[in-house]
Amino acid sequence: MRIRSSSTEDLPEIMRIQSRTPQAAQWSQGDYTQLASDAAGLILVVELDRTTPPTLAGFAAFHQVMDEAELRNMAVDPAHQRHGIGRELLREGARLLAEQGVRKIYLEVRASNLAAQRLYYSAGFGLRVRRTDYYHDPREDALVLSLDRL
Repeated sequence: MRIRSSSTEDLPEIMRIQSRTPQAAQWSQGDYTQLASDAAGLILVVELDRTTPPTLAGFAAFHQVMDEAELRNMAVDPAHQRHGIGRELLREGARLLAEQGVRKIYLEVRASNLAAQRLYYSAGFGLRVRRTDYYHDPREDALVLSLDRL
């Protein structure tokens, strides 16, 4: 497994993984292009190097504002979930952001997405606030979590 910054060639695979992961935010290709072109944006991808060519198995999209960052979107292909890929994306993202002076990372997660919550809590994130009826289609609360120990 290798984690690296995304390139424009990764966009079709990022979109494929996103489409196979309905719990992830469903962004357009333009959303990723815009974040990747922003100096404060960071999109990481995981390559499984045991295949030729290497297979993209997941991604994480971050945005930095001064000494804080937000995990904007993250997904791991369902065929590769529960193998530590999400945890490694979070770890590498936190490491790279800390090198840029980030002291805290925030994220929002649906209250019903228990698998993601387990991952985030086990990675050191803590609950900060619950936003009632934040999401639509379906209407649902959002949990705002943060990681304070970078």
